[in-house]
Amino acid sequence: MLKADLSHNLAPQNSISFMAAKVNIFSGQATAYLAEKIAQSYGAELGKVSVVKFADGEFQPAFEDNIRGTDVFLVQSTYAPSDNLLELLMLIDAARRASARTIVAVIPYFGYARQDRKDKPRVSIASKLVANLLSAAGVNRVIALDLHADQIQGFFDVPVDHLYASSVFIPYLKSLHLPELIFASPDTGGTRRAGSYAKSFHTNFVICYKHRSKPNEVEKMALVGDVKGKNVVLLDDIVDTGGTLCTAAAIIMENGAASVRAMVTHPLLSGNSYENIEQSLLDELIVTDTIPLHCESSKIKVVSTADLFAEVIRRLRKKESISSLFKS
Repeated sequence: MLKADLSHNLAPQNSISFMAAKVNIFSGQATAYLAEKIAQSYGAELGKVSVVKFADGEFQPAFEDNIRGTDVFLVQSTYAPSDNLLELLMLIDAARRASARTIVAVIPYFGYARQDRKDKPRVSIASKLVANLLSAAGVNRVIALDLHADQIQGFFDVPVDHLYASSVFIPYLKSLHLPELIFASPDTGGTRRAGSYAKSFHTNFVICYKHRSKPNEVEKMALVGDVKGKNVVLLDDIVDTGGTLCTAAAIIMENGAASVRAMVTHPLLSGNSYENIEQSLLDELIVTDTIPLHCESSKIKVVSTADLFAEVIRRLRKKESISSLFKS
């Protein structure tokens, strides 16, 4: 999760040969706004997909362009409702039946990733189920940004390119020129992310220890580390209701921090999240465009991932290294 260097290339290392075929970039309905920017950054036109909707809610997506023998990149985040996931699966199946050469699912936000293990009896490991569904539909490769858990890559039997939002967050953060900078993780699970950012900026990080009584509700939180006089940046991959971030921000300010802001990759922002963010002690919430915002907020800043995804597609086509994008 280190800064991207978009000018640094390493030797080709990709198992799929892309250059012999034409590239086609398509999008599901949920992420068309981002796919347009990705295609523009790549230098191609976004392919045409039509969707027929039936009276009972059933729908049928179809490619309007000939994709026989081509490399197809399907851009779709799989946030709620589940129709977004189903549409992606149907597009993959349609591309396979239309004789596409290769099918790559570009999933900026991989939904159901929080269900990556059995944390109690008699529950599904939904992220593994989704991986199985994508493979069964016929996908050849998956590109995803900031998966909730690294082990999700192992749920797939096809190659997974796991990208990091640090490549767009770090340049923005450097532009702020914040003195006495320190990073914070809102829970113990994010210590690796906080450590990576801290290493990149040659600084330290602190941890907010939380205990949940039930999903989306924090019962207790405590701060581990010194933030007095520091400008603190909270790091996380998902913001849902905003409860954790707002509680962490309050505790950090109570402990003498000069300021606190948050950088979160995927802005689910459900329920009263916008009100929670506006009323919080956060100076700003920096997010990416993997999920569209439902409302405007003076505290929310969006940085685009379009150039990052376009560069990854370009490197796949040229059989160049992708991991080198995230080396400092």
